[in-house]
Formats: sequence, C-alpha cells, structure tokens
Amino acid sequence: MTRTLTTKRLILRAPCSADAASIARYLNNFAVAGNLGRVPYPYALADAERWLTALAPEPDAEETSFAIELPGAGYIGAVGLHHEVRTPTLGYWLAEPFWHRGFMTEAAAAVVTWYFGLNRSDVIYSGVFHFNKASLAVQKKLGFVETDTNIRRCLARGEDVRHIDTALSREQWQEAPIHRQQRWAASLPDERAIARDSR
Repeated sequence: MTRTLTTKRLILRAPCSADAASIARYLNNFAVAGNLGRVPYPYALADAERWLTALAPEPDAEETSFAIELPGAGYIGAVGLHHEVRTPTLGYWLAEPFWHRGFMTEAAAAVVTWYFGLNRSDVIYSGVFHFNKASLAVQKKLGFVETDTNIRRCLARGEDVRHIDTALSREQWQEAPIHRQQRWAASLPDERAIARDSR
C-alpha cells in the first residue's frame, strides 16, 4: 500500500532509489548528522543506498518512513515512525538549506495526524539530544512533553550524549494549538466554491 500525505506546501511519500543522491548530500553535513543518533558522519552515497535498500516495501505503521518533498526543490528530508526503546517513536531530519521555514513542524504534524487516525496507539514517543533546541521546539509545538533524560550514543559524534525523552498522547495532540488550527482550517468552506455560489 502506497502512503502519500500532502500538506499546504509539502508532499510526504515513500522514499525511493532516486532519493539517494539527495540523502547523501544533505546528511553529509555535521550540522544535520550531529543531531541524529543513528546516522554516521561522513555520510556517503553508499550509506544512503544501504538505508533505502533496507526499507520494507510494505512497512508497518510503526516503521514507516516518509520522504519530504518540496515541489520545485525535490527531496529535502525525512520524517517517520520507527521501533526504538519505546514504540512508536517519531524521528525526522531536514536539510540545512530549508531550516527556519516551518517545514519540519508541518511535516511532523501530518505524520502525527495520520498515525493517530489509524487508532494503533494512544501515545507517540520522540526526543532530542540536549543541545538540539530547534528540534525540541518542533516537538513542543506538536504538544510533546518532556518525560525523562538518559544517555544515548550519537554515531556521528562518536560519543554518548544526554538525551531528552518526550511523549505525545492523543489527548495532548487534540489540545495542541497547531492541531486545533488544522481542524479549524479544515472546517472552513472552499473559497472557490463560495465565489462560484455568489455569482
């Protein structure tokens, strides 16, 4: 089953072999890889191809990766759910040229909406290394709350780093301002239809 989500500006789709060069180019950047737990640095084309080959063709919802595609720019990052210490765990990264434009919040919100709509679990987990304030801000916009801290390995840095664990319940998501804004926007009538009806 092909899973494709669309947002106001983005297309979230299954990763494919054609994405390998973009993945390698954007992850071969310590500013990105150094924020992730399981990504090596330097990051080569072979690493991207190996990751793509390992993806299941029909993944479980809790092990689904989405390529983030920006029309006109192509592949700009990834977001999805994976099995970790706690399941499902939300993970994501965004290419540095596209930071500070709200793309990651937009993409992650779409995945959270999609997953909770499946009624598979009432909680989604995530987290960040303690220095990654931008990623923590994304999670807090979605309603995630800090639950614990521990030490996790950062492959790109080659060291153990303090990690902040977070969690988002279905109820917290429903009360998050970004989710309430989405519901409000979805309830608005189509302006084009209004224009047609007023003629």
